[in-house]
Order: sequence, then C-alpha cells, then structure tokens
Amino acid sequence: MTHRYILLLILGIDALILFSQTSQVSISSTEAELLYGEFSFLQQLVTFSLNIFGHNDFGLRFVMIIFHILSVILMYLISLRYIKSPRNRLWLLLMFILLPGVVSSAILVNSAGLIIFGLLLYIYLSDKLKPLYLNLLLLVYALINVGFVYLFLGLSLYYLFHKNKKLFFYNIGLYFLSSFIYNFDASGYPSGHFLDTIGIYSAIFTPVIFIYIFYVLYRRYLTKTTDMVWYISSTALLFSLILSFRQSIPMEHFAPYLIIALPLAAQTFISSYRIRLKMYRSKYKAAFIISFVFLLLNTFAVFFNKELYLIIDNPKKHFAHEMHIANELADILKSQDILCVKTDPNMQIRLKFYEIKECPNILLKEQEVSLNKISNVTIGYKNHILYQATVTKLNKE
Repeated sequence: MTHRYILLLILGIDALILFSQTSQVSISSTEAELLYGEFSFLQQLVTFSLNIFGHNDFGLRFVMIIFHILSVILMYLISLRYIKSPRNRLWLLLMFILLPGVVSSAILVNSAGLIIFGLLLYIYLSDKLKPLYLNLLLLVYALINVGFVYLFLGLSLYYLFHKNKKLFFYNIGLYFLSSFIYNFDASGYPSGHFLDTIGIYSAIFTPVIFIYIFYVLYRRYLTKTTDMVWYISSTALLFSLILSFRQSIPMEHFAPYLIIALPLAAQTFISSYRIRLKMYRSKYKAAFIISFVFLLLNTFAVFFNKELYLIIDNPKKHFAHEMHIANELADILKSQDILCVKTDPNMQIRLKFYEIKECPNILLKEQEVSLNKISNVTIGYKNHILYQATVTKLNKE
C-alpha cells in the first residue's frame, strides 16, 4: 500500500508544480500561432479551456497539464507489464516526469503532449480492448493530428512481421489518410540536420538516457526480444534519423515515440543489474545516479529558469526568453491606458492573447537593453533589465 501513497504524492507534487508554473511564463509566438492559426484539434481543446477558465495563462496551459498527468498515470499502468517491483516502477515514473522533453510538453502548448498521451493510451488499451475498438481509436488519431503517422508506420511493420495482412493494410491506409488530410510531405532537399537531430534528442532525454534507449532498441533487435512498443519506437527513431539527412524535422512529432520506450529501457536495465553479482553492479549504480542527477538539474533549470538571467549578459540568449516578457508588457501597456499597438509580428501576436490589439497609430519599438537608454517600457528581473521599448503615438493624417 505504501507505494500507492507515494504514487499519489508524486502525482500531487507534479501537478502542483506545473500549475504554479503557469504564472511564470507568457504565451510564445509559436503557441499564439497555434491558437490563432489554422483549425486543429488541439486548438479547439485550448480554446474550450480558455472559455472555461478565462483568457489567461492558466487556461492556456490547463489542457497540456491534464494530458501530462494522464500520461503519468498511463506510464505507471504500462510499467506493470515490464517491471515487477513497485519500487522500481516508482523510479521509472520519476525518470519519466523529470525528462526535459516531458517537462516541456507539460508546459508548452504543442502537439508533443497530445502525442505522448495518445501513444500511451493506445499501448495501455492494446491488450484491454477488442481490435475493432482499437482500430476506431487509430482512426480518431488519424483525423486529429498528423504526428500519429509514425504510429501507423510502426504498427504496419509490426503486423507485417506478425503476418496480419488486414491490420497491416489498415494502418498503411491510416498513414495515407492522415498524410492526405494534413498535406504531410516527407520530401526535401538534402541539408544535413543529422547532428542537430542527435543533439536535440540528447537535450530532450539527456545524453546518457538517449544513448541507453538507442542501445536498448538495438539490443532487442539483435536478441529478437521485440514487441509492439519496440516497433513503434524504433520505426519513429529510424525515420527521424533518415529524414534528418534531408531536412529539419519536427521533434515534437518524433520525441514522444522514444519516450514511450522508457519501460523497455527500464526492464533491460533492471534485468542487467540483477543478473550481476553485487561487486559488479557499481557501474550500473553510477550510471543511474548520473542520469538522475542530470534530470534533476535539467528540471531545476526549467522551473527556475528566470534565475539564469542573473548570469547571462544578453537576455535574448536565455533559452526561455521567448516564454517571458509578453504578459508583463501587456500589463504595463494597460496601466498606461494603451490597448493597441503596432510592433513586430512575433510580439504582436503574443500581445493579442493578452487583449492588446493591433493599431497603426501607436508604435511599440523594442530597444537594445542598456542602462543608459531612456525608454517608455522597461521590464526587469531582480535589478536585471530583460526588455526595453519605446511607445510612440503617431499623429493621424
């Protein structure tokens, strides 16, 4: 029973931290483009949330946090198939929660959180529902997000090697259906993004965990200990590496497929650890401790990212600079009775979320950050200037 209370405690702390973070970040231009751009399933969910909780950062991120919490629960339920020890399952859950890619998907409004939840839901239900209902679920996936196309490819290969022609052709059909609906195109001119892709994967998982997941997938191929999760994860990884030779790939569509391989990695790690005598387990303990420390450091860097402004000379070099400023800027403009401005497109669409409209007669122009400059608007953090701008009212002709 104790591990159940610990599980609830982990979930509670995780949710509390994420909800508290909603007041620390502003909407980014990418998120604003999703919200005000072309129709999408995620856009409609976020809009529904905003209609309930109001036009604020909490309402904006509520859906993603709920997806994350549900994903944590699903990851734990899936781990029951791979890990016998309740204590080890809790360690796996902590690793999952602390992954940089999982943390960012819980806060940022993009398709990564939706895809992670969708993949985990399908894997959990794969031995719970009849094939008819699973196929209907896949059809829903094909209609709501193009990021699931690699799930269909992975399942196609899985059923091909398991000689199930009907499900093979069904999943291939879903791949083409989703590709047609979303105008998905994997072609491109050779541009060499392979090393960039490896670097991003390492940042999303930390280098040690990414290398180990890659090793586990390769090892299971050699030992022929593959299952559905292996086919799904390996197919997406292989496609991402191949495509990266030609083009920059949307990592929010690929990273979730490696995240769901965590139970496989944990099972392999625990098995390798247990078959060794105690005197030979030190390397495994060290690898686990190093990985966990890296995850903690990354998580602290994300949740306390504003502190980095104190040691960075140029605020724009901050990795989360795009997630700051807009909310504070909107509040300052409103305090000056300015409800519309004309500024650069990225900031313009962000201010739109905070009810600052676009108009031609009030010009908001960002300045280079400097203590010597006089500006109408200055935003800082602990005596460090993060943003400066001038507001100029133009005469109407």
